[in-house]
Amino acid sequence: MSQFDLTGRTVVITGSSRGIGKASAFACAEQGARVVISSRKQDACDEVAAEINARFGEGRAIAVAANISDKAGLQHLVDESVRAFGQIDCLVCNAASNPYYGPQEGIADEQFRKILDNNIISNHWLISMVAPAMRERKDGSIVIVSSIGGLRGSPIIGAYCISKAADMQLARNLAVEYGPHNVRVNCIAPGLIKTDFAKALWEDPKRIEESNNRVPLRRIGEADEIAGAVVFLASRASTFMTGQTMVIDGGVTI
Repeated sequence: MSQFDLTGRTVVITGSSRGIGKASAFACAEQGARVVISSRKQDACDEVAAEINARFGEGRAIAVAANISDKAGLQHLVDESVRAFGQIDCLVCNAASNPYYGPQEGIADEQFRKILDNNIISNHWLISMVAPAMRERKDGSIVIVSSIGGLRGSPIIGAYCISKAADMQLARNLAVEYGPHNVRVNCIAPGLIKTDFAKALWEDPKRIEESNNRVPLRRIGEADEIAGAVVFLASRASTFMTGQTMVIDGGVTI
């Protein structure tokens, strides 16, 4: 059996109707996992779940819409996942938001709070809902999709970077708390990836050329290139890894 085999395991992924989340759901399903697709819109979730079931077999995916800013909605996501598949073996906190671009001094209070609430507090909520059962079983993996923005400053997405740095510390703290119960918590820090979330950056020919020239691999990343890391962290291949941040950025931060 491959170390990356996920047969019989359930993976819940937020923000999985597109981009990194969707690619990760397909990658996990390909390795045998049952996956829970979640984002704000039920129809978008249904579409992805149907694609996975068509490709990998009926019953391999379910769709449960949830807004990460809604605590009750996140609890519903957890409850429905457990009802359908019995337990949650891996939680991937992928959904995030960034409603503001510009210098930090210009951000409105409500925009700053939204970034912190959606990118940090919601992860705390969801992890707190899933972790008790994992601790009881003494088995589980939690993955937070952070960003290389959490490793450096930015003149235009400063609040987003602050939130992503906090996610890395959230993983470290929880790794210390949950480690004795064999529950692992790690982060993935992607660089610029070709997703709708970053479309404003890669659709501009001049900006993407400038960006690519700063990357040792000289190109933007693809969502599938992050999905492999999710499979790794969800699988037996990573059972001695916790509290870490995997940087996947084409080498830009070096």
